[in-house]
Amino acid sequence: MERPLRTSAKTSAPLCGNRRLLSLLLWLLLPLAATAQAGEKMALVEIIGPGQAPIAAENLLKLCQKYQISTTGVYRWQNHLIAYGKAAGMQGLQKNLAAVYAGKEVKFYAAPFYKFDRHYCSNKTTAKQWDNIILTANLVKDPAKQQEYLNYHATQFQKWPEVAQGFCNASFQQLLVFRQGRQLMLVISIPHGASLDELNPKTSLNNPRVDAWNALMKQYQEGIAGTKAGEVWVFLKPVAVGAGPAPAHRARP
Repeated sequence: MERPLRTSAKTSAPLCGNRRLLSLLLWLLLPLAATAQAGEKMALVEIIGPGQAPIAAENLLKLCQKYQISTTGVYRWQNHLIAYGKAAGMQGLQKNLAAVYAGKEVKFYAAPFYKFDRHYCSNKTTAKQWDNIILTANLVKDPAKQQEYLNYHATQFQKWPEVAQGFCNASFQQLLVFRQGRQLMLVISIPHGASLDELNPKTSLNNPRVDAWNALMKQYQEGIAGTKAGEVWVFLKPVAVGAGPAPAHRARP
């Protein structure tokens, strides 16, 4: 894997007129750090519009508020709009998206097929607040290679323990990989306020097996529609006010 940004909040009920506008503004200015999610079941929904024009996020933000999903879990990249949160709330939200975003593709990532957390580390302590970074890429079209990729991840902790050790060294709190068809969603959680640019090099410091893993994974991944030539993993940017730009790095989970 190589490098990665941030997220979070709480919600209330919809209002009307000026009160509704005030509610929206307050809600977007809530703290950007997510409370620690260790042990919680998480899920993602993705809305994909035609072409590359951005999709309006207001309706998704309202649904997040309704289902008590942190609005700082809403991200975008070009014509992709993402919500990330606790699985129970995401299931309810997902059922409403087809009607709200008629004519757009809706994808539900119910559970990760890969999960790293701090129980793989000698220091199992978790930070109280996390920043979440979300990236996406495709698996290559070859079904045999797709299966190889899944097999590598199913046995990574046993056969490539140095990779998890690298995540421990970098203070990663959690790393989840979801899959829907060929598309992958990667969620990297780091301590709130930490810099991924500073943490990520620690994954491979004095740890050449991490570099070997990264090189191996390259053959299985490619960019989603709309990426530039040679671009694989793209960072989704938080919609919430003040979250800042995503760093321009790549990852190889």
